[in-house]
Amino acid sequence: MDIPNETVDVLIIGAGPSGAVAAAHLNNQNYKVKVIEKSKFPRFVIGESLLPRCMDHFEEVGLLDCLKAEKFEVKSGARFLSKDIVCDFDFSKKHTQGWNWTWQVPRADFDNALAQELIKQGVNIEFELEAIDVFFNSDGSSKTTVKTKTNEELTIEAKFIIDSSGYGRVLPRFLGLDKPSNIPTHSSIFTHVKDIKRPEGKEGTLITFDVIDKDTWFWVIPFSNGITSIGFVGKNSLFESYKGNTTEIMNKMLKLSNYYYDRFSNLSFEFEPVHIKNYSKAVTKLYGKGFALTGNSAEFLDPVFSSGVTFATESGLLAAKLISKELNGECVNWKTDYADYISEGVTVFSSYVKEWYTGNLQTLFFHRPENLEVKKQICAVLAGYVWDKSNPFVKKHNRIISSMAHLINMQKEMTE
Repeated sequence: MDIPNETVDVLIIGAGPSGAVAAAHLNNQNYKVKVIEKSKFPRFVIGESLLPRCMDHFEEVGLLDCLKAEKFEVKSGARFLSKDIVCDFDFSKKHTQGWNWTWQVPRADFDNALAQELIKQGVNIEFELEAIDVFFNSDGSSKTTVKTKTNEELTIEAKFIIDSSGYGRVLPRFLGLDKPSNIPTHSSIFTHVKDIKRPEGKEGTLITFDVIDKDTWFWVIPFSNGITSIGFVGKNSLFESYKGNTTEIMNKMLKLSNYYYDRFSNLSFEFEPVHIKNYSKAVTKLYGKGFALTGNSAEFLDPVFSSGVTFATESGLLAAKLISKELNGECVNWKTDYADYISEGVTVFSSYVKEWYTGNLQTLFFHRPENLEVKKQICAVLAGYVWDKSNPFVKKHNRIISSMAHLINMQKEMTE
């Protein structure tokens, strides 16, 4: 029998926010944790806008102070523009109690700050180590084969695996768990710029979604280091209508934004714009004997409401807590306590994404005069508090948006 190179309680695949929060919790509980990461940090990744809900997670596991020290741009809300109408959400004016702010972050710096803090705390993180095979025993214990950057193969035995590999989707690939997402098929194109025309004051710091039409929007995420992330999301057919390389396409698409064209035209891109097609992902199950999928390894929704990191940390922390219980000999109902809970939140957010693209949610955002109580309830969802059943826009998420949009449209017709 082969002798493993390493034996741990929990193997975590991926050192992003989900893996970091999971590792921090388990390390705090004195479990032997190993984190493997295919990339070398710092490395670029998308998902640069956070939600207040994830601040709870960083605080709980002791990772908040290292992030505060980075002095990232504070995000106290989000702005949506449609022609001449502005819909401004302020996280301090929301239905659910919770954090009133979060950050806009270059993920290379953000993820690296988390990883370096974990290393300081004694967590074993190994970079440039790729999982290439995994075998599960009947009791859920596993043997994972990993490849080093010099192509040497090693094995790691673990009692449990958390797959926080994000877009790498390691276990979904190995175990055949991928399934098509039921979110509409869209593409995105994005890059970074040195924001040399950034306005002074609040205007220059605001995260904004410029709504070009029902299916197309432009994001602007300013960072505290003078760089701004910009990107378009739209139907695949829109992108196919543009010819040229991604730099040429991005420059042509910038003309779609009347509000931002002057600020970002004629600027050099920090990297060749990246084009991702059909980015929404789903899986057939979120857990199995000896493993749990967290964050983007499990589900990735459309980026319109910046839910990625929040679901990553919510699922990473919850999976770690349940594993800790199980390793302590306690009984865990993974279906109820993990899969149903995470799926509930994903389903709420999915309703908002779908209703964004039907136009119903946009109708609520841009209807004037604003209904401030409705706005507070929607704001709580946009802040990531999607498990609060006292919020009608959580409890009745599958029908309340379309019903209210229908009423607004009927009133319009009657007054025209």
